Amino acid sequence: MDQWTGTLRLTAENNGSRTAASHVYHQGAYKIARPIYSDDSGQAYYYVMNPGGGYVDGDRYRMSLELGERAQVLMTTQSSTKIYRTPRQPVLQMTDIDMKSGSYLEWLPDPIIGYRDARYRQQTVIHMEKGATLISAEIITPGWSPDGSLFAYEELSLKTEIYLDRELVLYDRLKLRPGRQPMSGLGVMEGHTHYGSLFIIGEQAKTEFVSAMMEVLDVDRSSGKIGVSELVVPGFAVRLLADSTQTVERSFGRIINYVRQQWFGKSPVSLRKY
Repeated sequence: MDQWTGTLRLTAENNGSRTAASHVYHQGAYKIARPIYSDDSGQAYYYVMNPGGGYVDGDRYRMSLELGERAQVLMTTQSSTKIYRTPRQPVLQMTDIDMKSGSYLEWLPDPIIGYRDARYRQQTVIHMEKGATLISAEIITPGWSPDGSLFAYEELSLKTEIYLDRELVLYDRLKLRPGRQPMSGLGVMEGHTHYGSLFIIGEQAKTEFVSAMMEVLDVDRSSGKIGVSELVVPGFAVRLLADSTQTVERSFGRIINYVRQQWFGKSPVSLRKY
């Protein structure tokens, strides 16, 4: 496990007036842009880039992110994670995130797109100290295939572990294998084509807040299926099945911007790159 197609390590610290990188290292097919500061809150926006434009057979990527106390970071990707044909070995993406007390991370990558004969395995491990706040979103969408079939990829596997003060508080495993399971069946995609998951963990995510949020936002259920579940710690998970990337992004965007405004007084953010 020594050879990586791309490696990225970033440590972000609060320097008193804003968040800035104290250590940055990237190698191979992984790059990171200079931070953007969209307002006077000091939150740093980082864009992760893959110069190759997509992930192919046997690619292996590793990202490590550390946030110091009171550091605020929004991290996204320059474009979608495009998984192409993998005839011999699946693509592997490993992400490790460490968040100190008082830190705030929005991890909002663009969708994962599985093309024909693609195999992709993603492992994300997040360690949070008490007082840290996390917003993490994932969207999965089927890619184009020559015969027009929607689920031509072989496997998309995502595993997420979140620890709070070293105690496992969330374990999430999603494995989609169209050739081995009926994608339209109950408990899978249920007639829809796009899937989204959103995890929000923070001390302000009490039951009363979640109930008020759902009432205020009045999330539209006519365009898909949505579910909200509270976690064992202050926080909640949102699951959404829909028929377009835009539907998932719109619903998640309303929730994320509501949390940003209510908890931190931040203005709405839009990360659309096209």
